[in-house]
Parts: sequence; structure tokens; C-alpha cells
Amino acid sequence: MLRIITTNLNGIRSAANKGYFDWLGQQNAAVVGVQEVKAQHEQVAGVFDHASGLTGHFHFAQKKGYAGVGLYTRIPPSDLVAGMGVPEFDAEGRWVEARFDRRGRKLSIISCYFPSGSSGPERQEAKFRFLDVMYPKLMQLKAEREFLLLGDINIAHQEIDLKNWKSNQKNSGFLPEERAWMGKLLGEGGLVDVYRRLEPDSTQSCYTWWSNRGQAYANNVGWRLDYQIASPALAALAMRTAIFKEQRFSDHAPLIVDYNLDL
Repeated sequence: MLRIITTNLNGIRSAANKGYFDWLGQQNAAVVGVQEVKAQHEQVAGVFDHASGLTGHFHFAQKKGYAGVGLYTRIPPSDLVAGMGVPEFDAEGRWVEARFDRRGRKLSIISCYFPSGSSGPERQEAKFRFLDVMYPKLMQLKAEREFLLLGDINIAHQEIDLKNWKSNQKNSGFLPEERAWMGKLLGEGGLVDVYRRLEPDSTQSCYTWWSNRGQAYANNVGWRLDYQIASPALAALAMRTAIFKEQRFSDHAPLIVDYNLDL
């Protein structure tokens, strides 16, 4: 089994102080995607590798304390790609891709952080621009290689993916346009939501994010925003999944999937 984990850390140093890398060191994960690193190279490069037993690879935002993504890998990748090739979003540190091209297989594992539109119309428009770029990029990647996208997608796809779906239909993260984009990606686009493949009917236990406002976590008023999205052949190798909620490292919970896969 190959364990793969994705977690939005909401600040890598904050999550580390809350025990994330100590926990990670116990998981025997082969690859871990992290989002919202909120740090720069000199602050994290190599810093947490020993605690996790993994080697970190990053794409940092130009703005300090903002966004940024990373991949921790147990096996050295054959190549690394930092950035999407789109200046607007590469400046925000939203894509890092590790390639494992061995034994005739071309496989990419990506950590990606989709923009949030919740802060206002300007950011929502940026999110829509990101989605417009992301769909053809993923379709091109699917045509060339197997891949697994780990990330905070910032979209709850279906009504069962959030607690208060009726009152959130006009809010970023559950807008009809965003949900339609996800539907197209998983329908016409042929990609697979690995968690939903394994847990098609899961409702309140599926949430991965809770607002820090009020008693959202205590009352489990959550959203499923964190995903592992795979090309079909890779998704078929997923055997089991879990969302780790016993300890809180950020406002998101780690999403764990075990694959019958050898890197």
C-alpha cells in the first residue's frame, strides 16, 4: 500500500507547532501534499524533513505569509515542476508537481491550492480565471500522463459536501458556476474524485474544513473542500480513505488515501 495525504496547513509553522509533522512521521506516507504554506524558502526548506521522514519540495508565493504549496516525498521524483506557467497564479505559489517516470509509467503527483473567492468579487473573478486555466491544463496532463491532484480546491461539489447547503448557494465555494466546473471535470473530463469513489454516500463525516467563527467545528458545520483527484487508472488503485480529525493542526483536516501502487 502507498499512503498519500493532503492537508491545507493554514501556515506550515503554525501547523508544525500544533504537532502536524510529529503526526506525519507516524503515518508512513509516501507522498504528502500541503497547501497554504504561508512561508518562504529560507523558513521551511529542510526544516521539517527530519520530523516527517520525507523530503519537501515547494512553490512559494512572492507575497510573504501568503498561499504557497509543497510536496513531501519519500522517494526522490525524477523531475519537479514548480508553477502552472501562468504568471498571475505562479506569483501566488499554487502548483508544485513531482514526476515519477519509472518502469514505463509516467506519473505526476501535484499539490495545488485553488484560490478562494470569499473575500470579495475581485478574488472571485480571479478564482474563475483560475478555473478557466485549470480545466484545459488538467485535460492536457491527462492526455500525456497518469496523475493525482492533491489540494484544497475550495469548492464543495454536491449538496452532501457541506452542512448548510441551502443557505450557501450564493456564497463562494458553492456557487452554481463552481459546482458546474467540478461536474464537468468529473464528468466530461473523465477525472475521478477518489474520496467519493470510495465513500459515495458519506455526508457529515466527509467534511475537511470548518470556519473558525462560532462553534462550527464543535457542531460539525463543515465543508468538503480538500480532494484527491485522479486520472481513471490511478483512481482504480485507491483502496481506502480516511479524514483525520482526532487532532487539529489547522482549520482543515488531513485527507488520507491508501493506493495499491508502487512508485
